Amino acid sequence: MKRFRSGDQSRAVAIWLFVCAALVFAMVVVGGATRLTGSGLSITEWKPIMGALPPMGDADWRTAFEKYRAIPQYQQVNAGMSLAEFKGIFWWEWAHRLLGRLIGAAFAIPFAAFLILRRIPRRLIVRCAVLLALGGLQGLIGWWMVSSGLSERVDVAPERLATHLGLALLIFIGLIWNGLEAWHGESHARPPSGWSRAAAVLLGAVFFQCLLGGLVAGSKAGFVYTDWPLMNGSWVPPIDWGIGALAFLHDQGLVQFNHRIWAYALLVGGTLYAVQAWRWRLAEGLGVGAFAVALTLWLQAGLGIVTLMSAVPLGLGVLHQAGAVVVLAAATVNFWLVRRSQARLFTSGPRSRGL
Repeated sequence: MKRFRSGDQSRAVAIWLFVCAALVFAMVVVGGATRLTGSGLSITEWKPIMGALPPMGDADWRTAFEKYRAIPQYQQVNAGMSLAEFKGIFWWEWAHRLLGRLIGAAFAIPFAAFLILRRIPRRLIVRCAVLLALGGLQGLIGWWMVSSGLSERVDVAPERLATHLGLALLIFIGLIWNGLEAWHGESHARPPSGWSRAAAVLLGAVFFQCLLGGLVAGSKAGFVYTDWPLMNGSWVPPIDWGIGALAFLHDQGLVQFNHRIWAYALLVGGTLYAVQAWRWRLAEGLGVGAFAVALTLWLQAGLGIVTLMSAVPLGLGVLHQAGAVVVLAAATVNFWLVRRSQARLFTSGPRSRGL
């Protein structure tokens, strides 16, 4: 039986953290739609407080449109766009930023209330404070990303978009992990080191694949080489090595190739991990966690292929980005389950050992 020290559990805190994780999930999905609709540069200023209000009249709309018409994206990509068309992309970016503000309030206000009421388990206070700080940093990084597309580029820098996405996903992982900790309380079991390392590597590999996906999105690499399994009839696309190491961030062929290769590696690794879990007949639900990761990986890979070969339509593109977050959630829960498992991991026989 698991034992918990007094004050280690708080179901209310857990629900709050899970709700915030759901909001971050929605934020990533809306961010994907904002990117695919080309809306991310429609608001050319960063006003953390006053920016929560959209244009309130015709004069405000004309002012916002004039600011957008001054940047390269309008001049080189959207020249001749009407005010009505501008409003269409503006609302996507405004909704994305508004959701970010709502997440900040949904985290900060209950956090303060729980602190005052002493409802947060002591070991989670610093962790939640770190998550709050990362949320504030995310706003700064979001503007750092947008600013890269306002003067010389017609879109944001891929590495900045991947950084913005990566931090959002780190916050998402932290919310899920600490929500589980608050729900179940502290465990004093000693985790099996072999399986713990394997689960951590799997989670890290999924997270890295999400970053590669961010580079694909930022460089618009999903719109080239839409055949599969080859890339325009070749296994390896032509690569512009003239830009040096920046090719890993900006060359569309190499960026998509890396995303494909890492997906194959993840499929093999995740499947072997699940098979090994079945072989060792893992107890405490760990087998279910392993198979959940493998299943979501295969579904996401299939969705990625369909999305690519369809030239990334809005619906499939958003669904693929949402699928990546689902895989990340499954890998996070799986790692947490392994870390929480009891010392006696297997059910029988001489195979009572880790990886």
